[in-house]
Amino acid sequence: MLRRQFISRLSMAACAASLLATPLLAQSATTLKAADVHPKGYPNVVAVEGLGKKLEKATEGRLKLKMFAGGVLGDEKNLIEQTQIGAIQILRVSAGPLSTVVPDVDALNLPYLFRNPEHMRKFVDGPVGQEMLDKITNTPNSRLVGLAWMDSGSRNVYAKKAIRKPADLQGLKIRVQGNPLFVDAMNAMGGNAISMPFGELYSALQTGVVDGAENNVPSYYSQNHYTVANVFSRTAHTIVPELLLFSRKAWDKLSAEDQALIKKLAREAQMEQRELWDKTVVEDTAKLKEKGVTFVDDVDVQAFIDATAPVREKYGAPYADMIKKIQAIE
Repeated sequence: MLRRQFISRLSMAACAASLLATPLLAQSATTLKAADVHPKGYPNVVAVEGLGKKLEKATEGRLKLKMFAGGVLGDEKNLIEQTQIGAIQILRVSAGPLSTVVPDVDALNLPYLFRNPEHMRKFVDGPVGQEMLDKITNTPNSRLVGLAWMDSGSRNVYAKKAIRKPADLQGLKIRVQGNPLFVDAMNAMGGNAISMPFGELYSALQTGVVDGAENNVPSYYSQNHYTVANVFSRTAHTIVPELLLFSRKAWDKLSAEDQALIKKLAREAQMEQRELWDKTVVEDTAKLKEKGVTFVDDVDVQAFIDATAPVREKYGAPYADMIKKIQAIE
């Protein structure tokens, strides 16, 4: 009897030792929660879902991903907070709200910082873009890991009238993201900036709380904003890349091998999202024209560049070195 008890205890001890020697995430399947305010089918969402499929295959089902799209877990500010505490593991987010957590990111929100989308892509693909990702990861108390970039094209003003010059925005209430820089930029462009969550914008346009907004073509189309503001003026006042982030709290629980794998797959997602983005812009533009949307191409962009010069001077001063590096990219 005593011998059987001894053998049983010895077996239990060996089992416990084996468990302690095995990394936590290797013991059973772990599902990573990913979030985005954009709907299912949106390029950014599709690219992250693709990352999840590759991750599950590479780890033989040990690491999986579940996407919560369409803002079901909250607006971007709320999603950032959830990611910081580890309730969300992977987040695609705009640089706009992230600047309240990592101030250096605000440099990317400056109006007319990038010459064109190609200039922005050279930034995110190169060493200066990696430097910014490292700043996000290494900023004290950010509690976030910068994985990769995603495209969001240029942001343009849409309303019920054409906007060709700053005077055309006079008296119009235009929704912008919740960042003082965006508020000041829109006011400098001639409008009356109104900050509100993205999810509230459709009803605000419908009821006249705001007269217009500013965003890219896919967002304008996917959110049905064209049904209540059918003139899209190509001001291209900002070309702001978006970010793919990982919760630091969850990141530190991963093995070095899993971290390297996720970084690799995130970079692949960056390039895949770009292809999806370009295709979606072309398709959505054609659909919008079919639905009667007017695209205004003869915008006096130089007038808006001149009008927003004080904003670049005010907000760009703390990030002068980063701005010089970006502007030097050919």
